[in-house]
Amino acid sequence: MTNCGVCAIIGAPNAGKSTLTNALVGTKVAIVTPKVQTTRMNVLGVAIRGETQIVFVDTPGIFKPKRRLDRAMVGAAWAGAEDSDAILLIVDAADLTANPRSHAANDTHAILEGLKAGSKKKIALVLNKIDGMKRTDLLPLVEKFHAEGVFEDVFLVSALKGEGIGDVGAWVQARMPPGPWLYPEDQAADIPSRLLAAEVTREKIYLRLHDELPYASAVETEKWEERDDGSVKIDQVIFVQREGQKAIALGKGGQTIKTIGELARKEMEEIFGRRVHLFLFVKVREDWAENREHYREIGLDFPKD
Repeated sequence: MTNCGVCAIIGAPNAGKSTLTNALVGTKVAIVTPKVQTTRMNVLGVAIRGETQIVFVDTPGIFKPKRRLDRAMVGAAWAGAEDSDAILLIVDAADLTANPRSHAANDTHAILEGLKAGSKKKIALVLNKIDGMKRTDLLPLVEKFHAEGVFEDVFLVSALKGEGIGDVGAWVQARMPPGPWLYPEDQAADIPSRLLAAEVTREKIYLRLHDELPYASAVETEKWEERDDGSVKIDQVIFVQREGQKAIALGKGGQTIKTIGELARKEMEEIFGRRVHLFLFVKVREDWAENREHYREIGLDFPKD
């Protein structure tokens, strides 16, 4: 008999949700950068453990939203949790210990309150980034969260190094309901190729320009052309909000955009298993974060004012 279910991974921005998702799936399905709020929509990663197929949902960080895009991202995260069979709340243990009154700590507290008020789910806590932390610092955190009465179990992990991931996967596996698998055995993610390609490029932009171009950019795959030799030609547009940001994205003599393109193309070829011809264009669109079509393109609901 097979089992199949959905596990949502939620948490404050930059807690390590995408890194944990990739570790649990066993391959990269979600982009990862040091920048908070990198993930903008729910990304589904598929893992198989024995006779159980688990659909992990990497959700956007949950925080106090200010912009329309923020509201859409937070709404998508809570929707992912509501539609799941189990939930993993991931917390940056190192940051919480060092900064108990930080924005992340406040966001985590708000998430806990939301979980208490919501429908009863099977929930586990994942204390992440424990590298180098002392046991005497971790035990009070474990006791504090246990006292909330929300969690079935608490796991101490380093998602980046893969430490403790097996125990988390086993907990999730045991809580998936009986049922047929939803995806083919060799499918690791449920995200359209056009959108995945755009996400890869956005990751490279964040890694290259995260201090200079924080949240003012978006990437859309405008054209996807299959070629007779098995390769694919991909045209993408990087949208920024001001002319000055366009100059930053292009770089002196176009060197920055060239580097971003090379890095993105290389990763796309690894993901898609074929040659990729990638062409990037930068356009100024002041209102891209208010454009209903862009939300549809990346799978987010368009929030009302």
